[in-house]
Amino acid sequence: MDNEVLRKELINLLKEEQAHVGIENAIRGVKHNLINKRPENEGHTLWELFEHMRITQEDILRYTLDTSWKSPSWPDEYWPKPTDEATQEKWDKSVRSFYRDFQEVIKLVENKTIDLTSQIPGGEGRTYLREILLIADHNAYHLAQIILTRKLLGDWK
Repeated sequence: MDNEVLRKELINLLKEEQAHVGIENAIRGVKHNLINKRPENEGHTLWELFEHMRITQEDILRYTLDTSWKSPSWPDEYWPKPTDEATQEKWDKSVRSFYRDFQEVIKLVENKTIDLTSQIPGGEGRTYLREILLIADHNAYHLAQIILTRKLLGDWK
């Protein structure tokens, strides 16, 4: 297997807009007055969806890199409490944290000293590749929900 091709395609999957809208475009221009608004008949606010993405990405990344990492309790600690509301500062902090971890995921993919098909230490047989694909899949799924929520709130082009 050509690891360079694999690494390039993984980075494209994570960063590029190929089969779906990218992260930056999905959250660009989100109006602050809408981040805590729940669309009629819909389950989550924009804040809840994005914060869930951040928490989950952080968990998968730390699980992959740190054998002493303790994952949050599912499902309660993977989502903000329904009564939590984001301030602009909270939203901005979540976005910054998400991108900080996202860049770490990219560095993991680019790290040629790691065989992406090898098992992660303490990872119950899971591979680096599996965890990277899980992050990409999870992010894409919830980005679609963010876009749908923005559409329902009248905040999507």
